[in-house]
Amino acid sequence: MSSVPEVAQAMSEVLAAGAEQAAAATGLVQRRSKLSGSIFTQTLVFGWLADPDASLCSLTQMAATLGVEISSQALFQRFTPRAAECLRQVLAAAVVEVIAAEPVAIPVLQRFSAVLVQDSSVVMLPDALREIWAGCGGSGSYGQSALKLQVRLDLTTGRMLGPFLDHGRTPDSHSPVQSAPLPPGALRLADLGYYRLDTFREIAQQSGYFLSRYKTGTKLYQCDGAELDLARLLSTPAATSIDQPVLLGSAHRLPVRLLGARVPPEVGAQRRRQLKDQARKKQQQPSKARLALCDWTIYVTNAPVALLNREEALILARARWQIELLFKLWKQRGGIDRWRSANPWRILCEVYAKLVAMVILHWTLLTAVWMYPNRSLVKAAHTVRRYAVMLASAMTGIMALATVIEQIGLCLRAGCRIEGRRQRPSAYQLLLALDDNA
Repeated sequence: MSSVPEVAQAMSEVLAAGAEQAAAATGLVQRRSKLSGSIFTQTLVFGWLADPDASLCSLTQMAATLGVEISSQALFQRFTPRAAECLRQVLAAAVVEVIAAEPVAIPVLQRFSAVLVQDSSVVMLPDALREIWAGCGGSGSYGQSALKLQVRLDLTTGRMLGPFLDHGRTPDSHSPVQSAPLPPGALRLADLGYYRLDTFREIAQQSGYFLSRYKTGTKLYQCDGAELDLARLLSTPAATSIDQPVLLGSAHRLPVRLLGARVPPEVGAQRRRQLKDQARKKQQQPSKARLALCDWTIYVTNAPVALLNREEALILARARWQIELLFKLWKQRGGIDRWRSANPWRILCEVYAKLVAMVILHWTLLTAVWMYPNRSLVKAAHTVRRYAVMLASAMTGIMALATVIEQIGLCLRAGCRIEGRRQRPSAYQLLLALDDNA
């Protein structure tokens, strides 16, 4: 697992040597300048890490911390297509660094070599950037350009694959994380945007496991080859749960377990209303089969019952929401989808720099709190933000970067936890309770 010195080294390589190489490759810096590629990158990354709404004046103060005096106007003039490409390359260098924490102390997660959740999030951009990042169209000022972030996160060690950047219109099933191999013995959790039988087969061939919501309309067969009528199977009034082996897909016939639990009547009714509303907007009618399935939560998995029983699977499936919380952290606390300018190139530079800041933030959290089940990423992010100036100072050699990261770790471990709840228990409480009930 990665240590504080390894994180400090990765940070230095990405924000110093890596930034200089990117600046030279893109032509951002063509002659000797006080605002080198590394200083420019660190100014934006640490400036917006400290304050996601930082003004140009605040950013010039961060540049001063790094030893360079520059006016707000001079900094503004640096926001060009070359600067944006330089920052994109710095981000690309950051995401390939392998940084992981000690495995979190949750027994159900430790049954697998990794528990990988993957998802995407979209950042809407000005239409002027549609040639760089194409959106899906639509009305409004931000319909033609959008940036999709693809991330895979290991809930056990916190290792993050991504964020990979793609056009906003690109389907999740075509993303880099969709085809990224799994280590043997790993479990993948993903929503229906990544539901592909070919992918499930590849995961099984890699000696991995998947746990996914069942996609309505996928053919199911009994082990003897007879087609299974799911609606009829679930229509039995006395049926409240299901866990049976089936074959998935008319062509693939993948051996899986079909897992399910009946939901409370009010939940089923709410799902039907939402399904009808969505269909109405598309001028469609939902099928009877989809309406009937609203009364159930249905999953498919190739994990054997000895490794993951039905109750454990349905609770573990909720952990997929953790990556949604990561994106929420990036947007609400990291400000990756907001800016204080109408200049498209400054906006793109800001998005890239803030994403680098979020990667740096994540690395810092891994050194100190990821191994604790009751960690609070929101509290931790707030703590790291207060130390952004010290991190920037350490990049100049005033103090050892590893020492600053260690100091941040002490503060993170001291108070960045969440309290247990009796009503609506947190995800970590539900997961820990599985081992208590074993």
